[in-house]
Amino acid sequence: MGRPKVTIPVLRNMMEQGQKITMLTAYDYPLALLEEQAGVDIILVGDSLGMTVYGMDSTLPVTLDMMINHAKAVRKGAPTAFVIGDMPYMTYQVSPQEAIRNAGRLMAEASVDAVKMEGGEEMASTIKAVVDATIPVMGHIGLTPQSISQLGGFKAQGRDAASAEKLMRDAKAVEEAGAFALLVEAVPPPVLEEITRRASIPVISLGSGKHAHGQLLIVHDILGFFDRFVPKFVKQYANLNSTIQEALKQYVKEVREGIFPEDQYTYSMKPEELAEFKKRISDL
Repeated sequence: MGRPKVTIPVLRNMMEQGQKITMLTAYDYPLALLEEQAGVDIILVGDSLGMTVYGMDSTLPVTLDMMINHAKAVRKGAPTAFVIGDMPYMTYQVSPQEAIRNAGRLMAEASVDAVKMEGGEEMASTIKAVVDATIPVMGHIGLTPQSISQLGGFKAQGRDAASAEKLMRDAKAVEEAGAFALLVEAVPPPVLEEITRRASIPVISLGSGKHAHGQLLIVHDILGFFDRFVPKFVKQYANLNSTIQEALKQYVKEVREGIFPEDQYTYSMKPEELAEFKKRISDL
């Protein structure tokens, strides 16, 4: 018998009971199914798929239609996990009305449980509008990949007193806007600790240390399945790149040498059927 559906009350109860929340990204049915079977609590269909799946240089070119299609596949593979869909670049920054419309599409068409939006104080009014429209929102502060041009690249945030104080204000604004949870990416652990201590919603760490209610990593990173770069905060639990590459090389070698396919990988015919077949084509 499978586990009960993970919901916002379940996540809040985990926070209150001191039970750590597990969170990973997934972008397709096979990985979502494996994460469901492993008991991952939250699956994020992240716009990071632009880089890990499509080979883009950033998350910025990812579209809402791309997100919806991938989220549909993840939802099928993970029926009991809490699935969150990332709101792509410029699908919510233009206006609260645009944000509601696009978040609504993600919820309705992909059956996700919530959406995620980047930004702190400056996005609070938009987050509130989306929440007021009955759409659950996870906030995201710290290193926000959709703002890499302003941030000067993929750099840790809050490493000086002034910017760390700004993160505290961001966290408070996102919570007061009605977000059900907060993702904090690439900030120093002491800053995360203060954010978590003051929050009354689940706080998830992505490269910000252990002082949070849960942890998120990019699944391609922890599996060693994306080697363009590996962030400092990633612990690799496997090296699938080398495993897969060895399998592919072996396949190429066996095909070229005429080894594959052996008889066990083909379909047989009864001798009498083979004889009849050859008889029928003798005059062709």
